[in-house]
Amino acid sequence: MLKEVRQAVLFTAVTMVLLGGGYHVVLWGVGRLAFPAQAEGSLVRRADGTVAGSRLIAQQFTRPAYFHPRPSATDYNAASTGGSNFGPSNPDHLTAVRKRLDAVVTREGVTAREVPSEMVTASGAGLDPHIPPAAAAIQAPRVAAARRADPERLLELVRAHTEPPVLGFLGRARVNVLELNLALDAAFGQPAPAPGG
Repeated sequence: MLKEVRQAVLFTAVTMVLLGGGYHVVLWGVGRLAFPAQAEGSLVRRADGTVAGSRLIAQQFTRPAYFHPRPSATDYNAASTGGSNFGPSNPDHLTAVRKRLDAVVTREGVTAREVPSEMVTASGAGLDPHIPPAAAAIQAPRVAAARRADPERLLELVRAHTEPPVLGFLGRARVNVLELNLALDAAFGQPAPAPGG
């Protein structure tokens, strides 16, 4: 019986070392070697090397000199991702969408028909970092005015930062808002802070 106990203890110890530590170290090493950017969280860095954010998580941009992301059901809190869980006919959802639509129409000076649905509805996770090119295009005149820049140059930046559908047919074309805004700062400099803030 002592032999069986020793074997059980040895098996438990070896299994704990291999599966509790060794397996994770091997996967971590493979990730660091084969996919270093993804293993670090797909971080986006400024020219000086400081971290601006992750290309996978939306950030809130509210200043007129920046492109704005789609709404977030979690107020852009990456620690609590999740959608609103409201159905498309829920009165609270419809009220929120109407308010967002009115705000976009007023802010961008466009008609309601020109506003892509992504600018008035939150994504499933609440932190989608992408907007469609049409959503960036309707924001370009506002951003150009705030930066005193040629709107066509901004549209060129939008086109340069438009990612095609995955494999050419999965999903839609999209623009990463964080990367686009960093490109704006690189091309035109950071805008002066608003008075009082």
